[in-house]
Amino acid sequence: MNKIIIADDDQFMETVYRVKFARRGFEVRMAADGDEVFRLLKTFTPDIILLDLVMPHTDGFMTLIKMRRHEKFKHIPIVVASNLGQQEDIDRALALGANDYVTKSDMTVDAIIDKVNAALNKTK
Repeated sequence: MNKIIIADDDQFMETVYRVKFARRGFEVRMAADGDEVFRLLKTFTPDIILLDLVMPHTDGFMTLIKMRRHEKFKHIPIVVASNLGQQEDIDRALALGANDYVTKSDMTVDAIIDKVNAALNKTK
């Protein structure tokens, strides 16, 4: 069973992600911002992280920076799923170490799960 942390502050999306990923065989932990991601990482080691960029407190960009600088966590694949669809946001996230980037408004949740699985398969 693959383990995933999903960082998204949208409560509706949290519910949808939790249910859909669990149905596809993932052990899911949710975080509302980057601070929560790091709190979860103290006791839960995910195989991958699905990361929104626009969140309160510590946003997705800062979370990417911190993850890639941290020796223990820098190897964990990160797929960004955001409504920010500008090329500069995509380029920035990829430059900061995201393994893939999806624009949420352009994809179904099932397609996002497929992207997560593809990123997992690339790292195995």
